[in-house]
Parts: sequence; structure tokens; C-alpha cells
Amino acid sequence: MSARKLIRLNWLGGSAAWLWLVIVMIPLYWIVVTSFKDQSAYFSQNPFALPTAPTAENYRMVIEADFPRYFVNSVIVTAGTIIPAVTISFLAAYAIVRGAGSRFLAGVNGLFLMGLAIPLQATIIPVYLLIIRMRLYDSLLAIVLPSIAFAIPLSVLVLTNFIRDVPKELFESMRVDGATEWGMLRTLAFPLTRPALVTVAIYNGLGVWNGFLLPLILTQSPEQRTLPLALWTFQGQYSVNVPAVLASVVLTTLPIAILYAVGRRQLLSGLTAGFSR
Repeated sequence: MSARKLIRLNWLGGSAAWLWLVIVMIPLYWIVVTSFKDQSAYFSQNPFALPTAPTAENYRMVIEADFPRYFVNSVIVTAGTIIPAVTISFLAAYAIVRGAGSRFLAGVNGLFLMGLAIPLQATIIPVYLLIIRMRLYDSLLAIVLPSIAFAIPLSVLVLTNFIRDVPKELFESMRVDGATEWGMLRTLAFPLTRPALVTVAIYNGLGVWNGFLLPLILTQSPEQRTLPLALWTFQGQYSVNVPAVLASVVLTTLPIAILYAVGRRQLLSGLTAGFSR
């Protein structure tokens, strides 16, 4: 392919990327702008016009509606899911790679891969019955335990691919120097797989933070609501006050957007390398 054709393709790809960026940014711009309008301005002004008298009343209204409690619940559920899930997945991936000749570990790896084919919606009734039997219904732990289970299969897949690409000679040289498996895991495997650990942490964190089905089915009291479920209740409570609903949307998505902006490079590089190796 000639250089002229490559330049033409680059222009087409760049134009398509900018067009997609505009398409994505338009609804985001509308949500943020509308959240600073009052109800009268929302119905009287152009939907995309900047507010003539910006107000933070919508945000005050949402925060006073017990929003901080829901935020803390989401943080507890997300951290309580990601830390154990990433730790268990890392240990499992290391064992699978280092014990490549073991039929038992090969079977365990197969079970993890089978977990990728099982959607959450197909298991919600058994999960609900298990939570009832364990007497964990209407608690944050009822959300955390199934979330850990569904976060592990993909995490093991990504981490296994990363650890498998660590040269075996490095492990052998450390073994000759007298290092134990725990020592190699801590000083060799962990530093080299840090991009993959960040990848699975951010990816699973996005899913848990935005999770709606498990909180809806496994909790009942307002004190146990997470942000997505609280957002749904805001839509019912402020069904006419659209700016207040959009203010709650902004507050709900802002923390995870900041997290993604900070770790997006690690996330993209980790996913690309993990699935291509």
C-alpha cells in the first residue's frame, strides 16, 4: 500500500474518530449543563444553551436526599469486591501458570473459563436463594460475595496470559538463588503483572460501581442502596424535576470517570496485551 493511500486512510480514520467524539460528548454536555438549571429554565430555554443563572440547588437537593450514604455504600461494595477478587485471581493465575503440568490446576482453569460463559442474569435466582439461606439478605455483603465470584473468571484469564509471558528463565534463576514460590510471586510476578492488575481492577470496578441487578434483588432497605439503585429512586422521587435527576447522574458517574481518566492508559494497554498474547 502506497504512502498516499495510508495518509488517506489516516484522514478517514481521524475524521471518524472526531465525529464519534462529538456524538459522545453531546449528551454529556447536555447532562452537565442541564444539571445547573432550575426547572423553569429547563422548560423555557434551549436544551443546549448555557444556563443564564447557574444554580447548584439541584446538587444540594440530591446531597440532602441521603446521597453520601449511597456513595459510601458503593465505595464499600466496590472495594470489598475488587480487593479480594484481584488477590484471589492473581494467586490462582500464578498457580495455574507455574503448575502447568497439573491436571487439577488445568481443570480449575477450565472451570474459570466456563465461568465466562455464564451471565449474571442466568444465576440471579440461585444466588438469591443462597443469600437467603445464608441470612445475608439486605446487606452489603450480599452484593459483595456474588460480585467477587463474577469478577474472578475474566481476571484469571487476563492475569494468566500476563504471567505466562514472564520468561521461565527468570523463575529458574530465582529458584537457583534459593527463592521460594512466595518470594518469586512477590518480587517477580507481582511487579511484572502490575499493568494487568490495574486493568482487571479498573474493569471490574466499573462493572461493580455501575451494577444495578444485584442491589435491586438482594437488598431492600434504603440504608443498603448503592448509587445506581439510588439513582433509580431519584428518578421516581424527582420524576418532574429533570435537572435534579441529571445532577444525581453527574454525582454518580464523576468518581468512576475520574478513576478511568487516571488509569485509562494502564487499562487499554493491559487489555490489549492480555488478550493478544
